[in-house]
Amino acid sequence: MRVDVLLGEAPVAPADVADRVVVVIDVLRAATTVATALASGARAVIPFETIEETIMRGKAYARGEVLLAGERRMVRPEGFDLGNSPLDYTQEAVAGRTILYSTTNGTAALTATHGARSCFFAAFVNATATVNAVRDALAEGGDLTVICSGHEKHLALEDVVCAGRLVRGICDGRDDVIRGDGARVAESVERPFMGGVVSVAYDAAHARSLMAAGFADDVHACLTLDRFDVAVRYADRQLQLAGVAIAR
Repeated sequence: MRVDVLLGEAPVAPADVADRVVVVIDVLRAATTVATALASGARAVIPFETIEETIMRGKAYARGEVLLAGERRMVRPEGFDLGNSPLDYTQEAVAGRTILYSTTNGTAALTATHGARSCFFAAFVNATATVNAVRDALAEGGDLTVICSGHEKHLALEDVVCAGRLVRGICDGRDDVIRGDGARVAESVERPFMGGVVSVAYDAAHARSLMAAGFADDVHACLTLDRFDVAVRYADRQLQLAGVAIAR
């Protein structure tokens, strides 16, 4: 098995994901928010690259059936129901609803994974569940690509640390692993945080900028390990809990 990690500073090419198991990471905040939404009973989350496409697609649904959600420059777009704070995705707010969702980094990374054999969306809050789901997906062989969404086309420390944690868990006990340079970098970067990831809030530039903008509670929620025992899969252009039939 070959394991590659894309660190978030270059576009994802079709060859990076073709016929591979893929994990997309966006710790702050998209993957955390999606895991929270689905754990709170949302029917599905459908990601879009642009605000305009999100609004357009929303017109095809009955208004009470969907929620428009996401962010640009950290804040909720005008006219949207929800922003990108995982704390807002309570059962009362999202249960039974489909969420049409667009963010600056994470949703764009997801839409670059078409052609993958299977794809998961991960953060610290569902790291162990994702490790287990990916190990199952790789049980019959194949290669793995982990994509760090990054922050505005730059490396994001929190995503790389999470990638290292996932690679360490997925590869544990296997002697057939060939690690690419990105995977080796991610594991090295994660090593100082093996005992806990809360200190990422003080080391990562994106975390500090969110805290300065008033989102400190979001940052701390995103840096909680294994809050949810759920893996999130991306298939047929929808995000749902792994093991749940795709909604039509």
